[in-house]
Amino acid sequence: MAVEKTNSSSSLAEVIDRILDKGIVVDAWVRVSLVGIELLAIEARIVIASVETYLKYAEAVGLTQSAAVPA
Repeated sequence: MAVEKTNSSSSLAEVIDRILDKGIVVDAWVRVSLVGIELLAIEARIVIASVETYLKYAEAVGLTQSAAVPA
């Protein structure tokens, strides 16, 4: 995927629209230890996308399951 550069500035609304359309994932891992003893470990994955974008990509990798419809 190529990065496009333009000379015009983007408004905040355009930036938010692009993020929601394409999606963004922030993956963080933090470990705090003292003298070799792990005191705290935090793992976080933040996904920012529209519901439509999330469902499209989640279905492609098998993260969604179809809800059973009662007969």
